[in-house]
Amino acid sequence: TQVHLDFDLGEEFSTVTATSTYVPREGQQGAPLALDGRDSFVELISVSIDDKKLTSSDWSLTPNVEDTKMTINTVPDTKFTMKVVTKFKPADNLELSGLYKSSGTFCTQCEAEGFRLITYFPDRPDVMSIFTVTMTADKSKYPVLLSNGNLENTQTDLPDNKHSATWFDPHLKP
Repeated sequence: TQVHLDFDLGEEFSTVTATSTYVPREGQQGAPLALDGRDSFVELISVSIDDKKLTSSDWSLTPNVEDTKMTINTVPDTKFTMKVVTKFKPADNLELSGLYKSSGTFCTQCEAEGFRLITYFPDRPDVMSIFTVTMTADKSKYPVLLSNGNLENTQTDLPDNKHSATWFDPHLKP
């Protein structure tokens, strides 16, 4: 129902922490959760549910053509929060989908199925969520941090010449 994406944008690699709130559909409580991703592009750093870190025995990755299906075998029967942390190199992304760099600028294109180049998520048009996006980047190289929605806070200065901005989009998006 809600997704908070926290992008730490870097020259060598970027890290994305996707914190999602899930509500199982009626009759689907306790069913395994299937997420879409691309393990040839994103490196999975960690997965946790309700702040409990999962181990590799709690989930499996199954390659499917060029994409990968992550299956989490046991999920709560009621509303829960899952955090997925991934790492990848946007400069190496030449598909112009997901998170990539173009002319020195970080860009995203998530339709259709581009979101799986950022994180593991049920990347389907029937999964509608409200998104909050926080971006952190080098202030001198990336003075403007822009996303969909409404700016929640002004850009915040951080140590090491970085800054961040948080955007909230109240409209459901796939």
